[in-house]
Amino acid sequence: MNFLSEEQEIWRRTVNRFMDEEITREYVRKCDMERQYPYEGFDKIAAQGWLKALIPEEAGGDGGNIFDYALMCEALAKYGFDFAASLLVSTFTALNVVHHASPEQVERLVKPFMAGKLRFAILISEPGVGSDVSGVKLRARLDGNEYVLNGQKLWASGSGAENTVLCVLARTDPDVGRHGGLSIFLVPNDTPGVDIQPIETVVRRMTGTYQVYFDDARVAPDTMLGEEGQGWQLITDHLDIERISISASYVGNAQQAVDDALAYAQEREQFGRAIFEFQVIRHRLADMQTRVDAARLMVYRAADMASRGEPCTKEVAMAKLFASEALREVSLQGLQIMGGHGQLPEADMERYVREGTQATIGGGTSEIQRTIIAKHMRHS
Repeated sequence: MNFLSEEQEIWRRTVNRFMDEEITREYVRKCDMERQYPYEGFDKIAAQGWLKALIPEEAGGDGGNIFDYALMCEALAKYGFDFAASLLVSTFTALNVVHHASPEQVERLVKPFMAGKLRFAILISEPGVGSDVSGVKLRARLDGNEYVLNGQKLWASGSGAENTVLCVLARTDPDVGRHGGLSIFLVPNDTPGVDIQPIETVVRRMTGTYQVYFDDARVAPDTMLGEEGQGWQLITDHLDIERISISASYVGNAQQAVDDALAYAQEREQFGRAIFEFQVIRHRLADMQTRVDAARLMVYRAADMASRGEPCTKEVAMAKLFASEALREVSLQGLQIMGGHGQLPEADMERYVREGTQATIGGGTSEIQRTIIAKHMRHS
């Protein structure tokens, strides 16, 4: 049974071919090894018009659906999730902006994003705030005709890239309950009072991970997204789409891990024959491919439901949980098959392993996904 239409299959193959011929495995590897933001790759994708894929037509976008976008994400992440992340982080925020912004904000921010001239980063986590987003403490205080921001954000992916607007979740009213009193500000990363410091983590070497300090950073009221106090609603509004996209990316990266391990097993000889001929290796690869196929089907189910406008929070959480753990598992198994060679950067598998360890943490931990799934089981 083919779950994709002819048009979707052509689209999937088009993005895969683009990654192989225009971006290349070597480029992704180089950016990772040198901790370089993939500006050239970003520009190439912008030139294809793919940054417009999910933006509504009335805002100048293509008005595509999340299923087609997930197929694109699956292909973009094949040589490493982090490359896809450089695009996804901006797209999620652009969607929030276009759905809740004023016409002036759309003109000033969304149109330059679609042209590849501007990027977005989303700043939620703080030193004491991770999965519990409602605990945000960064303060935005109205002073005359400006808001003054003070506090710190952590794990802020992509914040240091050129021409980036920071989507900052801040507390505008400390006297309202935890989910209330939160607002979102769209702050250019070169704003005075904003200090962006890189964190050299084992992953996000391309997109970059940062801690961001706000020290009396002053912004105009028109940098607020939506209304004051709507921050919680706006920041959670896009979670299903975000998690479908990153889950599809995990699947793409996991499939490449299987493909690379298979190619190595068919070429590597020990005891007079290719190691693929040993049952222990063949069975390991069979289990790896089965896990990836199951993850792909779960992602496609969630994407299909979302594209139809059906409630799918449970299915999205299942897809995110399974796909992230699939990437972690198959990359580790691929490393075992490739042995010492797999630990070399030019073999790529060690990069997939690093991405797999982060996949179960970023975008909502596996524990959070299990909590969401169980909650919906209880209510069903």
